[in-house]
Amino acid sequence: MDSTAKDEMQLALPTGLEWPEQEKAEQLARGAALKWASGIFYQPEQLTRLGQYRSREVQRTRSLEARIKSVVQSYLEGVKTGVWQLAQALEAAQGAREALGQAHGLLRGVAEAVQTLEPLREQVAQHKQLQALSQLLPRLRAVPAAVTHTQTLIDAHQLLEAYVSLRELEQLQEETWASLGGLQFPVFERLGPLAEALGQAVEAAVGAAGQLAREDPALLVAAVRVAEVEACRTTSLEQAPRDWRQRCLRALEEGLERVHFGTPLLPGPGALAGWLEALRVALPAELATAEALIAPCCPPHYKVVQLWAHTLHSGLRHCLQQFLEGTELGAADAFTLLHWALHVYLGPEMMGSLELGPEADVSQLEPLLTLENVQQLEATFVSKVRASVVQWLQKALDGEVAEWGREQEPDMDPSGFYHSPMPAIVLQLLEENIRVTSLVSESLQWRVHCMALSELGAFLRSFNDALIRFSRDHLRGEAVAPHYVPYLLAALNHQSALSSSVSVLQPDGVAPGALAPVEAALDELQRRICRLVLEALLVELQPLFAALPSRRWLSSPELLDEVCELTARFCRNFRRVRNPEFQVLLAEVERTVVLQYLCALMQGRLVCRDVDERNQAAERLQHDAAQLRDLFLDLGLEESVQCVPVLLTLRKLLNLRDPTMLGLEVASLRQQFPDVSEDHVSALLDLRGDVSREQRQAALSSLQDGPQPSPSAGRRALFSLVPAPTPAPSSCLFSGTCA
Repeated sequence: MDSTAKDEMQLALPTGLEWPEQEKAEQLARGAALKWASGIFYQPEQLTRLGQYRSREVQRTRSLEARIKSVVQSYLEGVKTGVWQLAQALEAAQGAREALGQAHGLLRGVAEAVQTLEPLREQVAQHKQLQALSQLLPRLRAVPAAVTHTQTLIDAHQLLEAYVSLRELEQLQEETWASLGGLQFPVFERLGPLAEALGQAVEAAVGAAGQLAREDPALLVAAVRVAEVEACRTTSLEQAPRDWRQRCLRALEEGLERVHFGTPLLPGPGALAGWLEALRVALPAELATAEALIAPCCPPHYKVVQLWAHTLHSGLRHCLQQFLEGTELGAADAFTLLHWALHVYLGPEMMGSLELGPEADVSQLEPLLTLENVQQLEATFVSKVRASVVQWLQKALDGEVAEWGREQEPDMDPSGFYHSPMPAIVLQLLEENIRVTSLVSESLQWRVHCMALSELGAFLRSFNDALIRFSRDHLRGEAVAPHYVPYLLAALNHQSALSSSVSVLQPDGVAPGALAPVEAALDELQRRICRLVLEALLVELQPLFAALPSRRWLSSPELLDEVCELTARFCRNFRRVRNPEFQVLLAEVERTVVLQYLCALMQGRLVCRDVDERNQAAERLQHDAAQLRDLFLDLGLEESVQCVPVLLTLRKLLNLRDPTMLGLEVASLRQQFPDVSEDHVSALLDLRGDVSREQRQAALSSLQDGPQPSPSAGRRALFSLVPAPTPAPSSCLFSGTCA
């Protein structure tokens, strides 16, 4: 290593500085050495080997120093080489800098030379333009005449020739533009309007494709060819592309919509059915024309049949949307539109025809009517039909009510039953509306079904109210009906006819419980009519039962004969009532007569004075029971449903000779008639006239202490409908005659 490198090395090393950890490291090293030495030379015999250890350590130290010197020497030689290379690079960079300066001076001289040649270049360019212009001048002079000729060809519908002429003019324009460096001449200003006129002529021809395909297919083919050739054209001019192909497709769509769905063609009020029928014929014919005549005139990628089908579908859909937004439809129009859109349009008579190819399939497109449209039309139909139904039902009810005051009895059918066309009219009106909606959709049928049941329920309530007013006016004498009861019986037949036929309002697939509200209203109407009939009967029966029981009743059957005669006369028109209402009404009449009989017995008008009178009363009860039973058997009421046997049970209570046995008879009475009360029993015991306080108490206690009646053995309520008499004071319990 030379002296210069050594000096640099010395300068590179820090002078007068020590590492912070140097002193600590030396201390640790000295301590470790002392510890090692003390361990090695701890025993005296090992001190003889001290010289060997010393020489070994000296050799190790010299070896380490030699290695360190070698490493430092190698490092210094690398530094020397790097310094030399840097010096060489500096000399090369200075040479390149001088060469670049010389090149820059040369380029500056060349630029000054180019500037002196610029006028010459401009003169050369002008010379070329003048040369090109002199060559193009004859053709440029012919441009106005060519433009006029092209316009004439366009007016004459010679579209291909006009397009060729236009292309020649545009090519001349491009050559002029390229030759003259982008210079435009006024002579070409008419080419833009001329091209637009040709585009409009092509668009008009394609827009009338349906008519041209029949009358002049060559013109249609020419227009389509012009549009296709123009789609493949490229130009060097800075002009926007003329997309005549898309204009042709739009013209096809707009022309088709204009023919079938133009604003003047929209139907007016009441003309919807005729318009839809015309479309049913026209749209399949239009698709057939497109497939047979128009498609061969167009390239395959036009997909004419599919375009025709989709355009007709979208145009019709848009037209129907406009129609629904601007017109309030009636029930007939709403039904017609729903049925046509949901069934006819996609059916085999129209878009689903087997004669149409798969390209005409529109089943995957948006439906003609949205869900909101369908719901709106269904709601419109239901509301209009509801108004009509309400009007017809009210008219039928008014006609029926008007007949109740006639001087003649109700009309009869050939079988001799009271008859009126009102039930048939009501059910037919509702059933037809439900049935016809099945042609549209289940949802519409369900809506109309619910509406029909609702209006039928309202009609039944109105009928019920009319009967109440009819009865009130008759009984008050405000409007006496000559045949009051017969018309009530006729109303019962109406209820029977409605009940037996109301199932026709139940469409298939509807839950059976849907008719429950109507059936409940019919049952309520039946009960109302029966109640009105029974009220009329009571008006006549109550004066007769006011004299029963009495001494005259004990000795003579005349009172009950009058009751039976009046009842038979009252029921003579019951044969005009159909079964089962006839049996129901007759059973209610029989029950009413028995209840009046029981009420009379409970009034305490008679107390038997001795055994003979008790026997007479028991025999009278037996005789009256037999007479009433025979009466209702003759009228047609089965004996098994009669309530008369209660009189025979009371006869046993009166005929019992041992008063101490009354408890058994009372318990037996409780078993047969669970609704009998203590007041009723007490009134019957008063009728016997021989019951002491203790015997009475024992008999009444048997009602509570005796076995409870079996539910299966219970009968229809009787005593609970008989007003319980007010108990007499105890001092009068054993009074004599209270007759």
